[in-house]
Amino acid sequence: MEKDEIREKIEVIEAEMLAPDFWSNKDLAQEKIRELNQLKEELAGVNKYDRGDAVVTIFAGAGGDDAEDWARILFDMYSKWADKNKIDLVLVHQNTNDHGGYRNITFELHGRSSSKTGKGVYGILKNESGVHRLVRISPFNSKSLRHTSFALVEVIPRFDKIGEMKIPDDDLKIEFTRSSGPGGQNVNKRETAVRIVHIPTNLAVHSESERSQQQNRDKAMAILAGKLYKRAEEERTKKEKGLYVSKTTEIEWGNQIRSYVFHPYKMVKDHRTEVETSDVEGVLDGNLEEFLKAEEKL
Repeated sequence: MEKDEIREKIEVIEAEMLAPDFWSNKDLAQEKIRELNQLKEELAGVNKYDRGDAVVTIFAGAGGDDAEDWARILFDMYSKWADKNKIDLVLVHQNTNDHGGYRNITFELHGRSSSKTGKGVYGILKNESGVHRLVRISPFNSKSLRHTSFALVEVIPRFDKIGEMKIPDDDLKIEFTRSSGPGGQNVNKRETAVRIVHIPTNLAVHSESERSQQQNRDKAMAILAGKLYKRAEEERTKKEKGLYVSKTTEIEWGNQIRSYVFHPYKMVKDHRTEVETSDVEGVLDGNLEEFLKAEEKL
């Protein structure tokens, strides 16, 4: 929804509230007030999904073992951040290598009322989306050479259900495979894992964490809805800023948002906010507050 359209809707509701019979229907009046608050938040850049949970996927870039190990390190970093903030982490899908690294991994982060951050996990983490760059001496190189690795972090809102996101069945390619997840004793005997490809955008999602094929399909569809929502929001933001909206479905690996340098010096620097620290160990231990706070202004 464009900003001018939002403003017009706000004006209409505010005019309705001035009517002498506005409170004659209490339920309708309260619904109008809720809608007004949502519109004002949207106009101010506060999205309704910011108060909800998040789904995070980490993709290793090109580079084999080094990049896949970097994806593991990032997963550990977000896991520790979640633990420190009393946020529940639920694994959805993982594609591992022989060295404990991840080609990709998807997990949900569920906020609680007792969490230090409250329930708004997506609003806090959404600007972590982008390419994270690592510079270090490669532990997989016998000559101990310095190596640069990349991983893409994608943060989307968690949808309980597809809701208002309508996705035509003809746009979907659905595959069922044997799950490697914790689906019970029969997990390797039945094809419970689900992979869904959204044909128009080539976006793919996996789910293998649930016990049944239908449950995994529902979760995969909800994640796909979140991906499509995030994509639409990014395109809307680019258009508002007068930027060209690319129609390509390829990952933009050039969008490096943060660098983590282990060698020849120690530094973590966010290239958007200019926040930096030499406490690399602290950052990887889940101490992300300085970066997340600065990201609120993006």
